[in-house]
Amino acid sequence: MKDFNILICEGNTPEEGKIFQDVGIPTHTESLKESLAYYNKNLKIDILNPCLELNLNDVIPKLKKYDGLIWGGSSLNIYNDTPEIRRQIYFMKECFKSVKKILAICWGMQVAVTAAGGEVKKGVNGSHIGIANNIELTNEGLNNPLYKDKSNKFNTPAFNFDEVVTTPTEAIHLASNKINKIQGLNFKSGVSEIWGLQYHPEITYKKMINIIKFRKDALIKKRNRFKDEEEINNHINFIEEEIKISKKDSRMLELRNWLNIIN
Repeated sequence: MKDFNILICEGNTPEEGKIFQDVGIPTHTESLKESLAYYNKNLKIDILNPCLELNLNDVIPKLKKYDGLIWGGSSLNIYNDTPEIRRQIYFMKECFKSVKKILAICWGMQVAVTAAGGEVKKGVNGSHIGIANNIELTNEGLNNPLYKDKSNKFNTPAFNFDEVVTTPTEAIHLASNKINKIQGLNFKSGVSEIWGLQYHPEITYKKMINIIKFRKDALIKKRNRFKDEEEINNHINFIEEEIKISKKDSRMLELRNWLNIIN
């Protein structure tokens, strides 16, 4: 596998990233770097956080040097329309003018879909807390290079409360489950071909469990996803059972395949 210039965009605000680091949880960017290194230790990776008060216009002329862009997860909700969110959407649109291959993960997919004219809303069929079950590939997904060697039905790490409800024009639907119809998506905008995933192949279940433990009060009292701590512990036990049968190579195939796509 060749060396590539890769740009990783951190979806979380710096404040949220610091909260993760202060309790010993890797940021989403750190998880991405570690998972990518499993397939290619020689990638030339630059990190950018579009939420920061920086002059993105200094970065935009340099975007053509990147072989690919990966846009990671976030705790933000795109319909809140804050300045940080608007900056991310603006920068994604600029990336569509210069970067040919984009992998947009969870929040990243929601930003890409919004930038390309689609729509994201709060999920109506529930949420994924640490794991998404029974994601199934569509016929188009079975034949898409992003899912080469992937089982046609699988479980995967995931953490999301929102979902894509309107896809960009001519988008190809790749994967679905009972919680989110759009789990995988492939579309074009500008010079870019974008692969979007609602789940997290780059994050381990262990990290997901740590996030659940860290956010347990919010999940009970604010999000109303669990009635009490016992229910959370039962859910964690369920994920721990998945860890016993999950295989790293299968879980992260989408990352491997995307690197092969840009080869």
